[in-house]
Amino acid sequence: MNLPNPNISADLPRIHQLDEAAINRIAAGEVVERPASAVKELVENALDAGARRIEVAIAHGGKSLIRVTDDGHGIAADDLPLALARHATSKIDGSDLLNIASFGFRGEALPSLGAVGRLSITSRAPGAAAARIEVAGGRMGPVTPAALTRGTVVELRDLFFATPARLKFLRSDRAEGQAIGDVIRRLAMAEPFVAFVLRDVSDGGEGRVIFRADAEAGDLFDAMRGRLARVLGADFAENALRIDAEREGVALLGYAALPTYSRGAAVAQYLFVNGRPVRDKLLIGALRAAYADFLSRDRHPAAALFVECDPTFVDVNVHPAKAEVRFREPGLVRGLIVSALRHALAEAGHRASSTVAGATLGALRPEPAAPRAYQMDRHGPRAIAAAYAAQAPAPLSPGLCEPSARFETTEPAPEAERLPLGAARAQIHENYIIAQTETGFVIVDQHAAHERLVYERLKRQMAESGIAAQALLIPEIVELSRDDAARLMDHADMLTRLGLTIEPFGPGAIAVRETPAVLGEVNAGALIRDILDELADLGDSQTLQARIEAILSRVACHGSIRSGRRMRVDEMNALLREMEATPHSGQCNHGRPTYVELRLADIERLFGRR
Repeated sequence: MNLPNPNISADLPRIHQLDEAAINRIAAGEVVERPASAVKELVENALDAGARRIEVAIAHGGKSLIRVTDDGHGIAADDLPLALARHATSKIDGSDLLNIASFGFRGEALPSLGAVGRLSITSRAPGAAAARIEVAGGRMGPVTPAALTRGTVVELRDLFFATPARLKFLRSDRAEGQAIGDVIRRLAMAEPFVAFVLRDVSDGGEGRVIFRADAEAGDLFDAMRGRLARVLGADFAENALRIDAEREGVALLGYAALPTYSRGAAVAQYLFVNGRPVRDKLLIGALRAAYADFLSRDRHPAAALFVECDPTFVDVNVHPAKAEVRFREPGLVRGLIVSALRHALAEAGHRASSTVAGATLGALRPEPAAPRAYQMDRHGPRAIAAAYAAQAPAPLSPGLCEPSARFETTEPAPEAERLPLGAARAQIHENYIIAQTETGFVIVDQHAAHERLVYERLKRQMAESGIAAQALLIPEIVELSRDDAARLMDHADMLTRLGLTIEPFGPGAIAVRETPAVLGEVNAGALIRDILDELADLGDSQTLQARIEAILSRVACHGSIRSGRRMRVDEMNALLREMEATPHSGQCNHGRPTYVELRLADIERLFGRR
């Protein structure tokens, strides 16, 4: 194969300075990856300008047109040429690059966009006349008068016309439009008091509104909840827990969904640092660790979390698109997220997602086979009598088994129905408990519910008495690199609390002297390497804790009430009361619901009574 030589040729070409157009196109390759990147930069500029309403119009997935209109404070006419110069900005003075409170600060977005597309800026500063400037392929035109009431309009046409090779790497108009919608939704979640509108004007005119979110009112949490309901749906807001925690100057706000409102992929995880949307592996790992005890590996939590801290505590200048951040004390942030989420989930008690009941009602609702009979066209008495006769249960033939259901004839105490999970009324198929509440009834999976109760009891006992360790007759020596051995010894105290005792054994090796007794015989070398992988990836390890809890989960499964066991009414009510008093009892050890609650109003609607 005749591949090009990637090395500099031997004749030592002279070093020369690139021209300004080439510099801007290179910068655009880092900042503007696709149309969604351009929209992100322009909308963030509008937010930095104090805009209270932002409207974005796109055509053909943003390839032919991106127009961002805002009502911010605008740009003075004399500053317009400077706004298109590289590294020119009004957001920082350059004296402290760690104290950054705005979205943008590098001054690269506008000149980069002007280098690869046809860019125009029309703006009006307070008390001044509106002005306009254009730049195409890096060639800037003069400042001219314009007509504009307030704010700024930035219009970008023919993105990448100056670098046509980049166009080949863009996806379809639909895919690029969806990426732009995702950017707008993330920024809308971060700014609930700002109105956002996204239009597709590919066919001309006013276009089609793709997304609209009016400015929210009220306090921060009310506004945040309203905006999340608008962006993520009412189901998320209904099944989300409020998160409000603070530790050593770092605050965590937002909403996290119940474990039973989990998703099949990590598509509903939105993380923000000082209002900036980020995709940071530290934050994602902390979110995953907080739900590790409630979800199976193939399920993912849904959450919108906002980390607020002093700007000097976090470095936002570590990624070209500012999508990643670096914290001065990552362990503090991770610990805050894990503890705050677990505390909120514990306070939720036995609560389960309302979508479970919705799915149940959807499964029960029959497909309409004929037009519904209303009052004006009800059937006659003979037809009704024939229908009743056809629906009457037939007598059991000899040899057939009795129905697998038992109904309690004893009348429960009236106050039991006023409790959250009500009073037990029946057991069907020796596995499901039917309990009546004031507003409907509850169906409980007795095995899944009791499995969770036993599991929580075992965890509580382990926390109180500690984790028993078993000493190895001959310590197992694990060979590692010097760096890995040092990293592992930094966490030796934490591992000892979990029953794993390690000691240094010369340079680049450790000796494993004790392992958790509950794990039985373990491959210490494989366990140590799994812990090291997690330490390198996330800065913390939950591997050992997860393995111990997996053993407890299996013990709880074998020690719980089995399916097929007939329960007395006092046993069923005792199970319901213990569920009400036990945190996390709304889902089993695998994240599935332990009960379904059906409201009387929904049941009446199911039968056409409402």
